[in-house]
Amino acid sequence: MSEPIRSATVLPAHRTDIELRTPDGLTLVGELSLPESHDPVATLVCLHPLPTAGGYMDSHIIRKAAARLPALADIAVLRFNFRGVSSPRGTSEGSFGHGDDERFDLDAAMAFVAERGLPDPWLLGWSFGTEVALKHGLEHAVVGAILLSPPLHRTSADEVAAWAGSGKRLVVVVPELDDYLRPAEALERFASVPEREFVAVEGGKHLWVGENQTARVLTEIVARLNPAVLPLPTEWP
Repeated sequence: MSEPIRSATVLPAHRTDIELRTPDGLTLVGELSLPESHDPVATLVCLHPLPTAGGYMDSHIIRKAAARLPALADIAVLRFNFRGVSSPRGTSEGSFGHGDDERFDLDAAMAFVAERGLPDPWLLGWSFGTEVALKHGLEHAVVGAILLSPPLHRTSADEVAAWAGSGKRLVVVVPELDDYLRPAEALERFASVPEREFVAVEGGKHLWVGENQTARVLTEIVARLNPAVLPLPTEWP
């Protein structure tokens, strides 16, 4: 017998509460989810949406990535609260840094990845998280960055263009009906990075609500980190 994978489904994984220590002396709270019976083939470092608009480590796409991808795709998922952000896991120290001080939060996450020897790290930014990824991701040993609903409110044209020729992959996933940046404008704003991978999602919205949109986002992630396991199953024994 199998059961459908639904919004609240949590598949088997080794899940550990963690703490990250930033270079400027703050403690951040988070969770590491690992495949239950295999070594991970890649690592997803999740950067959540805007804290001042309710974004946190349990924002639904990030929560569902941690709930499903270790089991479905042998991917390690690291998620954490940016500085000053609370969730059921706890509260990270500090206060909102407008995408600038969050560079130290990313430093702490990547130091943790290196310390644990987690393989082939990718950044997954969603909304505000894409700003942190674009502004600061090039400083780190990542394979690339996947950007969900990038608003480009805090990222300069020069910071975007810096990804060109970097050797790091940049995957830009833009919903057709986004509240801030829609596909036509996004193509123009990312034209300075000719090697970027651009995905326009028909009918998609900024918050990716609904199982169809969630499945599309998770499929785009797995297509980069472990494409051999696609298509993702919709049921679990």
